[in-house]
Amino acid sequence: MANLTLELEAERKKICQIAKDCGLDFFDTIFELINYDQISQIASYGGFPVRYPHWKFGMEYEQLSKSYEYGLSKIYEMVINTDPCYAYLMEGNSMMDQKLVMAHVYGHCDFFKNNVWFSKTNRKMMDDMANHATRVRRYIDRHGYEIVERFIDSCLSLENLIDRHSILNGPQKFTESKPTAKNDDYLFKVEKSYMRNYINPPEYVMQQELKQEEKRLQKSVFPAAPVRDILSFLINYAPLEDWQQDILTIIRDESYYFAPQGMTKTLNEGWASYWHSHMMTRHILNDSEIIDFADHHSGTTFMQMGGYNPYKVGIEMFRDIEERWDKGRFGREWDECDDVNERKHWNKNTKLGRSKIFEIRKIYNDVTFIDEFLTEDFCVRNKMFVYKLNKETQKFEVDTRDFKAIKAQLLFQMTNFGQPIIKIENANFENRGELLLQHVHEGLDLQPNYMDATMRNLFNLWKRPVNMVTIMDNEAQLFRFDGNEYTKHSLQNEKSSEPGTQTEFPKI
Repeated sequence: MANLTLELEAERKKICQIAKDCGLDFFDTIFELINYDQISQIASYGGFPVRYPHWKFGMEYEQLSKSYEYGLSKIYEMVINTDPCYAYLMEGNSMMDQKLVMAHVYGHCDFFKNNVWFSKTNRKMMDDMANHATRVRRYIDRHGYEIVERFIDSCLSLENLIDRHSILNGPQKFTESKPTAKNDDYLFKVEKSYMRNYINPPEYVMQQELKQEEKRLQKSVFPAAPVRDILSFLINYAPLEDWQQDILTIIRDESYYFAPQGMTKTLNEGWASYWHSHMMTRHILNDSEIIDFADHHSGTTFMQMGGYNPYKVGIEMFRDIEERWDKGRFGREWDECDDVNERKHWNKNTKLGRSKIFEIRKIYNDVTFIDEFLTEDFCVRNKMFVYKLNKETQKFEVDTRDFKAIKAQLLFQMTNFGQPIIKIENANFENRGELLLQHVHEGLDLQPNYMDATMRNLFNLWKRPVNMVTIMDNEAQLFRFDGNEYTKHSLQNEKSSEPGTQTEFPKI
């Protein structure tokens, strides 16, 4: 297959069959054998051989290439979520490393095909990436490299302003506020129909209707509901040229393509690590390779004190879940058992572990996975505590062993990739076409430099002032950027006017 050597191709066929015998179900997987310079280039493109031209890819290539040359890091495997799947092996790796990578890749490919969060992804993204590159190069030829590059810079700084959960729900529809019922209180009561035009002259009625319409427009808010997919809103309503709209669509499509990978990092890497460990130790390794495998596997799953390694947490949680469900350590009876000795020797021999981990692989993401299956016993065994630096000893010490605090911190870091949640509240703020954004404050203030860059680049696309409502230094504030300068307005003592009016500052 592809350009593999005869020896590698024989091992690939063997490992592929072993993976299928283990119950893994994956798309056809094509392996390519490439050198370290090629794998650095492909890795800088996010795993794809072709991307649109931009300086960030060159920067990432230099970092990866120099890191390999100086012996600081090494890329062992890379696989793309497409149909068929494409994976890369690096020339010069030992045969044990190549077999390890292939076993790991088949675990990833099974996850890509069967996990629900990947079910809506574009399986032909390899072709679309090439099409994106062609379109961007065409715009560069037409408008100039610097102009297009500056616009891409603005788009890339906003690429995280999407609604990742809409992957399953579908795109949000933008609707105006529901029209209020017509108010005719201004009309005088008329008992006789022939007196209607005399008591309520048509000119007077028209004048009052115009006043009502003006008030309705002032009170209306668009969109009717807050919008998290800011990129989609900008594509539809920002004053962009056709080529700008197309580039922003490209950035958004690619952002949604990569979103499930961020949402399932721990699950995905844990699943692939679980299966490469299972297959290598039971079916693939020969006696001379065991030490090397143990060394490389332990290096991959090593977790620093106070750090977080998705490979380590993922594989250990899958093993823990399999053991618990094999022994029946779940359900009401298990939860209500208070006898320490009985819990220690609990074994109902239910043998449900393998089916349970396949179920988890299918329907969970990292947040739901950690929320449901992370236990206090697991944290203690794997020393997953919150650490802090002791300034006197210059050593890290356990700050808290509180399981709820540890779990809450993990969930917070995984929700929305640890990035702030921003929504569009009003695209016609104060009836002046200004953009009003709401930051969902969850205990952490926005970083001023990131907020500055985000608002500047939103202004570049919206062409009108951008307002941001957030909590800064324990005070509700509204920040406004008009293209030249920032202004700050405290909302702490704002008197709210009639609900829904555009002149009212949003309530926190």
